[in-house]
Amino acid sequence: MEKLCFGDFEEQYTDYGKAEIVILPVPYDGTSTWLKGADKGPQAILEASPNMEFYDIETDTEVFKHGIATLEAVAEDASPKAMAEAVEQRMDAILKDKKFPVILGGEHSVSIGAFRAIAKHYDTFSILQLDAHSDMRDEYEGSSYNHACVMARGKEITPSFAQVGIRSSAIEEKHNVEADRIFYAHEIKESGDSTWMYEVSQKLQDHVYVTIDLDVLDPAFMPSTGTPEPDGLTYRDILNLLKLVNERHNIIGLDVVELCPNAGNKAPDFLAAKLIYQILSVRFKN
Repeated sequence: MEKLCFGDFEEQYTDYGKAEIVILPVPYDGTSTWLKGADKGPQAILEASPNMEFYDIETDTEVFKHGIATLEAVAEDASPKAMAEAVEQRMDAILKDKKFPVILGGEHSVSIGAFRAIAKHYDTFSILQLDAHSDMRDEYEGSSYNHACVMARGKEITPSFAQVGIRSSAIEEKHNVEADRIFYAHEIKESGDSTWMYEVSQKLQDHVYVTIDLDVLDPAFMPSTGTPEPDGLTYRDILNLLKLVNERHNIIGLDVVELCPNAGNKAPDFLAAKLIYQILSVRFKN
């Protein structure tokens, strides 16, 4: 398959040596438990990305001029544990080169390797999870590396985290969930103002790694996920939260996972690409 570059920018903006931002595709779908296809997500995002306008109105910037390089994808055929190790290795190399990492998933288990790599470079950091599911099972279907366990593994790596947009959880996860660190979707909607965003920020340390499962969005906006859950957040909810987090913290990396593309509806692919680009625009505006 032909390698695609995020945005398909001119070569001077995609050279790894000069780029400040690095895209790492991880087309893995080894532990999905309902709808399959998340391994096609990175390719769909890359295919959609050149169709954006690269001037961002809200920040009055063109973030691609910081350089956005796209790496070869992580090999797909691996066990969940091996995939976590592969992602950790690739992510570690990006961080050693002092670049801002963006992982394109794949399903959510790929984030485990990212968490581990971040921990090698930051003594303290927080994980900000935007997701419909709490993902706090100790193990699922015989694996502790399942997508349903990603935040249980994250919690082992750092005690500082916040879970936002959650509206689905299993009773087996309840002992791992921390009531003061979880922001349920219904509570966000019932709050009626932006106070919850400041409460999220208060749970975070200076350095923040952001992991976005696209099913955090309501299926009206994002139907193309493996486990769509009703009553989700809006695009604006997510962007406004990350604007606030960026003002008060140092965002040190990002992953966007669980796009399960539908050939008959390209809008969700474009949404994912646009969300990534706008987050980067916010992160690098200064």
